[in-house]
Amino acid sequence: MTYTVVTGAAGFIGSRLVEGLNRRGITSVIAVDNLAHADKFRNLAACEIADYVDHAQFLDQLERFEGAVAAVFHQGACSDTMETDGRYMLDNNYTYSKRLLEWCQEEEVPFLYASSASVYGAGPEFREDRRCEKPLNVYGYSKFLFDQLVRRQLSERTAQIAGLRYFNVYGPNEAHKGRMASVAYHAYHQLLGGGSVKLFVGSGGYGDGEQKRDFVYVDDVVEVNLWLLENPGVAGVFNCGTGRAQSFNELAAAVINAVQGSRLGVKEMVAKGLLEYIAFPAGLADKYQSYTQADLARLRAAGYAREFRPVEAGVAAYVAELRKT
Repeated sequence: MTYTVVTGAAGFIGSRLVEGLNRRGITSVIAVDNLAHADKFRNLAACEIADYVDHAQFLDQLERFEGAVAAVFHQGACSDTMETDGRYMLDNNYTYSKRLLEWCQEEEVPFLYASSASVYGAGPEFREDRRCEKPLNVYGYSKFLFDQLVRRQLSERTAQIAGLRYFNVYGPNEAHKGRMASVAYHAYHQLLGGGSVKLFVGSGGYGDGEQKRDFVYVDDVVEVNLWLLENPGVAGVFNCGTGRAQSFNELAAAVINAVQGSRLGVKEMVAKGLLEYIAFPAGLADKYQSYTQADLARLRAAGYAREFRPVEAGVAAYVAELRKT
């Protein structure tokens, strides 16, 4: 039997990826994660896997998987952009990834991994180019550092190596992320719990709630990962977003309208008290990306043609899923 390894398998994107693999008939999945926060198990409860291995033990057990792995999806990482322990961040996101990549190259196994749009910092360009990469925090730096390692190895690779720089991903299975869950998740629960959605006041030259991000639905992210699996000749570092920037106001409006079945505009929502603006927490404003938009030229040139859902369609699908829980 050959296995497909998914690290971060009980997490947000990882668990949706396991579901995607299952839909394609792939059930021999080795799920790797850290269940110190046990509630994440719910994300895998409906999935079919062959085995579970703890994140801290997996590297020491690689020998038993020699000759038996078809591909590795490396989604596991510390993704807290407010984490200040640089040693912890680099050990999790760089050193661990480096060792797993080395093993995949020794085994000639495709290595598909999660990078992040945080490598671009404040922008203004979001293109897979060294000149555009200026991370604002140690999380972004850890992802940038590993991308640089990958770039140096591409010309001598023994198997596929492909990284996806995720932009602002939202969708089902992110509840365990707490304060790091998406704005869409928090907006939904704020609306149900307190009757209004709260966004940050203006920053970076943008008005209240008018900061723009490239919000991408999690199942669209999964589709890109599975496309890479089906196209082993594609290698490199690629942006993974919709290619369009939409405002936080647009996202909040999509949530409110999906929940209420209405067609209100932002001004109407503010007037009705459904949408409010709050100050930034201390220490966040100077590390905040006020604008992101994925440049998809490289991904499209590699052959990925599928369209990504705009916020309105993605949020509607997400709210439908949230209502089931």
